[in-house]
Amino acid sequence: MPDSAPTPPGDAPPGPHVRRVRYAGKHPRRFADKYKELQPERYAADVAKVLASGKTPAGTHRPILVAEILGVLALRPGELAVDCTLGFGGHAQAMLARLAPDGRLIGLDVDPVEHPKTTARLRAAGWGEAAFTAVRSNFAALPAVLASLGLDGADAILADLGVSSMQLDDPARGFTFKTDCPLDLRLNPSRPPSAAEWLARVSPDTLAAALHDHADEPDAAALARGLVARRADTPFTRTLQLASAIRDLRAAHRPRRDPAEDDDCVRRVFQAIRIAVNDEFGTLELFLRRLPSCLRAGGRVAILTFHSGEDRRVKQALREGVRAGIYASASEEVGRAGPEERRDNPRSSSAKLRWAVRAG
Repeated sequence: MPDSAPTPPGDAPPGPHVRRVRYAGKHPRRFADKYKELQPERYAADVAKVLASGKTPAGTHRPILVAEILGVLALRPGELAVDCTLGFGGHAQAMLARLAPDGRLIGLDVDPVEHPKTTARLRAAGWGEAAFTAVRSNFAALPAVLASLGLDGADAILADLGVSSMQLDDPARGFTFKTDCPLDLRLNPSRPPSAAEWLARVSPDTLAAALHDHADEPDAAALARGLVARRADTPFTRTLQLASAIRDLRAAHRPRRDPAEDDDCVRRVFQAIRIAVNDEFGTLELFLRRLPSCLRAGGRVAILTFHSGEDRRVKQALREGVRAGIYASASEEVGRAGPEERRDNPRSSSAKLRWAVRAG
């Protein structure tokens, strides 16, 4: 008698059982070990617990000020709208529901890693090509994108600036200083330079200007001189290596500092380098100049910013547009997340919402 029954025709023999990688402690800390959060379709209850605790599940992003943005954009069925920064697709889902059944959403994103994932997610949710068109592009190229699609403008445009949680949390993207990973910081990893390459050749004055202008760093000059001096011996190639150097320089410059402020300084430096590497302010300024030509008469725009440099540029452009008669109206005050949203999603605390309506 054979040791095992033969495999029925057409059935493949079962593969070997693969055990899940074990991690220390009660909950996984490493991004790659958070297998439940990274598979929300299989572990919906576990993901719901993470959300209820005020955290963002690994590999996802929680859209901010959704109700307020929908109120500003005032979307109607049959209209054409653009989500300039598709991200994880949270805002897009809400916009598509308002545009249905005959409307259309164009979804742009420069990230070659996340854009196809979000496109597949929206397709799986039932949004076909007629309702949702995915375009991988920087939002500053919006006029060319609309022209390539044979469109003369949009009824509503959303731009959610900055980076997404998926980019910040994934060590492979090189945005985090909480774990050791390559120093990258690029929204589009295929476009040079990386943060490591930029730091290897930036001058002390240029670095100091970036730290001051992009992150309001009070010790910009001292940090810039120190980082440039250190790279001569050991180039910065890893996130923890750069974070350690920043803390060491602060200790030398501010011996009586509060150690709790070190992480805030590291965040500011990483933010400033990220903005410089991706030319975020240059891209935003180009987008703001081109924005009016992308809006139909009476079209609405909502822009979500996350730090003073972004908000200052948006506020100035919209106010100048009103004075020039380009916009019929624009927000005088910023929209902010309420107490409940800030508690449920702490990353919403720094968000500022501004809007404008194109003149007829």
